[in-house]
Amino acid sequence: MKTIDIHTHLLSPKVEFNRLYDKITISFFAKSLGVDPKQLREHPYETYVAAMAKSIEESVHLKKACIFGVDLRLDKNGTEIDRDPTVCAMSDDVVAVARRFPDQFIPFFSINPRRKDALEQIDRQIENGCRGAKFLQNYWGVDTNDDRFIPYYKKLREHNIPLIIHVGSEYSIDSFTEYEGTDMLRLPLETGVTVIAAHMGLGRINYKLRFWRNLSKNPTCFDDDYFKLLKMLKIHPNLYADISAILAPMRARALRHLSQQTDVHEKILFGTDYPVPFTVRLNSYDLSLDSRKIIAEVKNPFDRYMAVIQEYFPSDSPIYSNHSKVLNCSGS
Repeated sequence: MKTIDIHTHLLSPKVEFNRLYDKITISFFAKSLGVDPKQLREHPYETYVAAMAKSIEESVHLKKACIFGVDLRLDKNGTEIDRDPTVCAMSDDVVAVARRFPDQFIPFFSINPRRKDALEQIDRQIENGCRGAKFLQNYWGVDTNDDRFIPYYKKLREHNIPLIIHVGSEYSIDSFTEYEGTDMLRLPLETGVTVIAAHMGLGRINYKLRFWRNLSKNPTCFDDDYFKLLKMLKIHPNLYADISAILAPMRARALRHLSQQTDVHEKILFGTDYPVPFTVRLNSYDLSLDSRKIIAEVKNPFDRYMAVIQEYFPSDSPIYSNHSKVLNCSGS
């Protein structure tokens, strides 16, 4: 069985792992990518891109990965106000990587709808080979239900490409929590866009005093947006969801419950959120210690992620073929 990873990230070409946090975690991050920490420090971007392409090429389970960057944060006049030095890779950077490794990557663009030339940018990136769009509206501080963005959504619908919208917690970049709920899906869905809700609406710290509840496998402790999303998947024919980053501990606890919601499995897509690191042995899911030990030994990061997911969704699950419903491109 081979599938497509619907959700991976390109880092900024100017990325540098020189913050105190980076210096502390660089060895763990490098190990998770299967690269030498020294190489990652000295040549971060090139090492990252080459390692990612190599891991996809050598993967037992992946055919390709959809890859995207994150556009700039802009004010309402379209003027730049922030450019995260780690995650803000431009769509042209993504296209360049996809052209360099056409057998590994399917490019998606990330175009902030506040750009004055957003509609023209969409057309240009479609011509460049992009086959989907990605919003990180919680980083941008953008309300996706703003009627001014309807022409943007109509343009996506016209090109018949999916829009991935972040739904759930965000800890890797500064963001506005008021723009990361399931309510952010409303207007794009109403406009007829094929929407993919990323991360299943999971991962918030809902309990600050009784923190253990944030890791509880009891569904009564799960995020409200998770249950809202499950209902929405049954109502909206143009709505899908991906399981990217679901191996983060505050999301992984829901894996068993999600695996039992078979009435929505036709709407779930496989995704990893690469390069977001994840733990195998120390996590909130219900796998045995023996299973965790075996899976932790898998070297390829994509296959290691898949090894966990297959414990809940066997190889004949539709989550591995649903990408064909949303990707209008060859090789999907």
